[in-house]
Amino acid sequence: MTVLEDGLVGAGYKTVNLGYPSRQHSIEVLADKAIKPALEVCGSATPISFVTHSLGGILVRQYTATRKIPNLRYVVMLGPPNQGSEVVDKLQSMPGFYMLNGDAGTQLGTAPSSVPMRLGKANFNLGIIAGNRSVNWILSLLIPGDDDGKVGVQRTKLEGMNDHIVLAVNHPLMMQNQEVISQVLYYLKNGLFEHPPNHESPIDSAAAPAAH
Repeated sequence: MTVLEDGLVGAGYKTVNLGYPSRQHSIEVLADKAIKPALEVCGSATPISFVTHSLGGILVRQYTATRKIPNLRYVVMLGPPNQGSEVVDKLQSMPGFYMLNGDAGTQLGTAPSSVPMRLGKANFNLGIIAGNRSVNWILSLLIPGDDDGKVGVQRTKLEGMNDHIVLAVNHPLMMQNQEVISQVLYYLKNGLFEHPPNHESPIDSAAAPAAH
């Protein structure tokens, strides 16, 4: 996330970029380990926005499902598995999957009982950037429709989101892409992405989670 952080700092934002042990705990535990200390660094005097990648977006959803952040302004998610990922459905029983992904990875399937599907709609101002390029064609074969190599475009969407945009980027490196960074900055300033003219509202065409 360093390249993205540099872009935010260059635009005048103060950033907190903390790592977390994603393979060692469940999503419920990771949400506290990742979100709580970051909020403590930021304090409560100024508006706070989150910019997340992949699992990070689910951690924000998990945290805000039970706790209110009074000074929360915007959340921008990059490649979030908001409706889970078929990759988890089909590979989690294979040798090595748990070692690479841990408890949290196994919680990201598409079943109604998975964490992303149970957390419900967004209760904050949310913009989502999805990718439609893949560097892993094997995983892409497991995902219906356009995808970023890990998450299908449709499964990044979330009921209650404020805006959604699809860019020609892949899952592992989207946070380093300059167009992504520009869109993040635009959203943090305007509460919307910079869409081309005559763009159809993503809210009108959003797919509701399969559990609804």
